[in-house]
Amino acid sequence: MPIVGDKAMPYYQGMTYATPGLAVAAAAEIAGSQAALARCLNVTAPTINQWAKGVRPIPERMAVAIESTTKGAVTRRDLRPEDWQDIWPELSQASTSEKEVGND
Repeated sequence: MPIVGDKAMPYYQGMTYATPGLAVAAAAEIAGSQAALARCLNVTAPTINQWAKGVRPIPERMAVAIESTTKGAVTRRDLRPEDWQDIWPELSQASTSEKEVGND
């Protein structure tokens, strides 16, 4: 799976998105286009478009792949806000540990 260049990354690091579709749109912008993101993920461009429009849910494995492709600029939490803590409980534990240390 190709990794996207570092050019756009600082702008997106640490952002949160109102909807999973906006998170997919940001990932596509980082990749260069919906077609470029589709190539990175080995899916079709219409699939990316459907995720961005909220027509189809983003599969769990694709959320992981998008997070990896964007080097964490778009996270699994952004892509699956309703159920990320059920799918990836270790992310919830990491958040709790960070807050306990005071690094929120």
